[in-house]
Amino acid sequence: MSASAISTSMKASYLLAKGKIAVQDAVMPTLELDEVLVRVEAVGVCGSDVHYYQHGKIGPFVVEQPLILGHELSGTIAAVGSAIDSSRVGQRVAVEPQRPCAKCEQCLAGRYNLCPDMEFFATPPIDGAFSEYVKIQSKFAFEIPDHVSFEAAALIEPLSVCVWAAQRAEIKEGSRVLIAGAGPIGVIMAQVAKAFGATVVFITDISKDRREFALKFGATQALDPKVDSVENLGVDAFVDASGVAEAVYSGIKAVGPAGHVLLVGLGSDDITLPVSHIQNKEIWVTGVFRYANTWPTGIELVASGKVNLDVLVTHKFGLAQVEEALNAGKLPGSMKIIVQPNS
Repeated sequence: MSASAISTSMKASYLLAKGKIAVQDAVMPTLELDEVLVRVEAVGVCGSDVHYYQHGKIGPFVVEQPLILGHELSGTIAAVGSAIDSSRVGQRVAVEPQRPCAKCEQCLAGRYNLCPDMEFFATPPIDGAFSEYVKIQSKFAFEIPDHVSFEAAALIEPLSVCVWAAQRAEIKEGSRVLIAGAGPIGVIMAQVAKAFGATVVFITDISKDRREFALKFGATQALDPKVDSVENLGVDAFVDASGVAEAVYSGIKAVGPAGHVLLVGLGSDDITLPVSHIQNKEIWVTGVFRYANTWPTGIELVASGKVNLDVLVTHKFGLAQVEEALNAGKLPGSMKIIVQPNS
């Protein structure tokens, strides 16, 4: 189908101001020659979406005009640009929600996630996916097998964060891993660690329910940080998915010589670190900023059954219920929230 056969307008949910969401008419995206139009089937609600909704900004990124939130998405290709084979129309796809410049030093070095001119969905001023349609460069729309649900395909975005973290942490056969936080990222990280070969996966969380959930999906031992000390575990890798300063500090102390620390969770800009422990054991400490070249691995992990993302989905909402979706994390037992713009 050509882009000209698609309606010129669509519905989208906009963040109009801090704490204010409304569905409005939007202009249908106009395709460039290398782009595809995706009918959005599922969008995961990320903590960053909630943060923008509650505070109107994240660090230097400030919402100064109406913004469409949502960057964890999947859908069906509805139209293609002139340079793209029309056989792609109808494909079920998981979308990598970014557009690097492909020209800068970071892009040319393969680190396109660090591109200073990145256009990333739902990061001001770039609109996201709480809409009926989005456009994306064809190379960032990855076909998914028929047995992979749209919900799981949308969650390949947070899965990619965990794949990127596992690669950078050098998790491999026999690794011992500690994860702080048994929310969606923590549970996905536990599954990824096991898929990468980790034989021991500790996870910490103050919630008993979340600890028990994590034990069913990836973790081999769940600890209560209010009771259990982790500082002498001697793990090969520590991944923080909590953003809690105390968890970061004790997690670093749990890492053995030449181990890796990956900071994934969003917390305070400045925290105290056990510097002497880091120095004396030559521990690598680094952040995780999105991902690069992870979607093929993520799709394989889901398609093969090594990672179960469907089990994380606890609530689903339509486009008119985005505000409810953004507040659903407060509901008992909530884990991952999905918005279905075309339901």
